[in-house]
This record gives sequence, C-alpha cells and structure tokens, in this order.
Amino acid sequence: MAKIISLANQKGGVGKTTTAVNLASSLAVLEQKVLLIDADPQANATSGMGFDIRSIKTSIYECLIEDVDPNGIIINSDVENLDVIPSHIDLVGAEIEMTNMPGREKNLSSVIDKIEPKYDFIFIDCSPSLGLITLNALTASHSVLIPVQCEYYALEGLGKLLNTIKIVQNRLNTALEIEGFLLTMYDARLRLSNQVVDEVKKHFQKMVFNTIIQRNIRLSESPSFGKPVVMYDANSKGAVSYLNLARELLQKNNMTKFSDSEKVLE
Repeated sequence: MAKIISLANQKGGVGKTTTAVNLASSLAVLEQKVLLIDADPQANATSGMGFDIRSIKTSIYECLIEDVDPNGIIINSDVENLDVIPSHIDLVGAEIEMTNMPGREKNLSSVIDKIEPKYDFIFIDCSPSLGLITLNALTASHSVLIPVQCEYYALEGLGKLLNTIKIVQNRLNTALEIEGFLLTMYDARLRLSNQVVDEVKKHFQKMVFNTIIQRNIRLSESPSFGKPVVMYDANSKGAVSYLNLARELLQKNNMTKFSDSEKVLE
C-alpha cells in the first residue's frame, strides 16, 4: 500500500512544488516506486518534470470532474520509477464544478484508489490555497508535509493551515497525520534564517525534519530545464539536501535504515 503525502501550505513561494518534484525524484532514485500528482492549476510540478503543459490533453481535472480512469493519463517521467499525473489550467474551474457533487471532498480519494497498489509513495502537490482541491488532497492522504521558508513571515498563516488539518481530521479523514515541517530556503549566512530555524523548532519540536533545504542556484535553475535537481546536477547542495530528506522520510516510516556512513553529506 502506498504512503500518500500531500504537500500543503496556503502561503505561496515556500518551496512546496520544488519539494514535491525533488523529494519524489530522490525517492525514485533510491528505488522507490513513486507517483507525483499535480493538483495545482499552475501546473508547475508538471512543467518542472519536463512536460509541456500546452500539450497536455487529459489531466487530473478530467479524473476529478469526468471520472476519467487515472491509469490512462499517467505519464512516465525521465526519472526511472517516477510517474506523473499532470495538471492543467482547467483545474481552476474544478472547485466550482464540484460544489454540488455529493461527497465532493472524496473525489481525489476515489481517483487514487484506482492506482494506489502500483506505488510505494504518492505525492500530491497542492495549490497555495485552502480550497476544495486542497481539501480533497488532505482527505485522500495519510499525512501532510508542510514546507516552511526560513524568512521573516515563516509562521504566518500556519495557524489557519493547522486548523484546516484539524477540521479534516475531525470530519473527513481521522487517520490524517502531519508528516513533518520542512525548513526551506535556508541561508546560513543570515542571522534571520537561523532565528527562524530556532523558532520553528521551538514551536513544533520533533515534528520538524532534521534535513534543512538550503538556498541553491542549481535548485533554482533546474525547473527551467524541466529536470529535478538530482538529474540536473546530482552533486549540488540542493540535490544532496533532497536525497537526505528522502532518506530521512524512509527512516521515519520504518521503510529502511541508513547508518551515518551511508547518509549523503552536505
């Protein structure tokens, strides 16, 4: 059975799609069978994996609204073991179209049920909002991974996200857990970055991943080449950080164990 993880934060620009693409790719490199579902109308995860969104004819939109079989729209990526269900700008209208559907919060769960046995991990890249599509993602997931940028307003809006998660836990998905808070965009030269790290760890303690994603030029460049950073420059700090995060996630879920000597060093 696949571990289904949503990446959510209604605050934009926190590294959510970057994490979705690069964590999924890193786990695939570590020989896990992974599916990345792009549930954001901007389709950045789709283009970040090298697909031309203008040529996408069938996407997650058709699965949610028209009950199209997801097995027919899964795309094999250039990363071995990593498949993608693409998004499209049409997804913008999905929330309105789903409003009067019975059980509308569970549409994505029904889609995933048809493909889950094929994979070890399924990641859902959510849009920067707490709308019906994100609600669908949280309802379909076992856990939610929350990227938090190491900048001044790091904790802004997290209360609203945590409240939404609590509502989903109470009403729609009692099994939903927080996978962890991931610190992103870290710059060791800045006192502010270190203050944010301390503040987030003080608030959320063991729920914060040990791996911290540093600011890295290669990490920023790779989406424009349609490649995850591990394929663009495997020796970059960005690639090493996400490989470490993938290993930490596997350990956290008791799927494998790494000794200190096996850990990729930054």
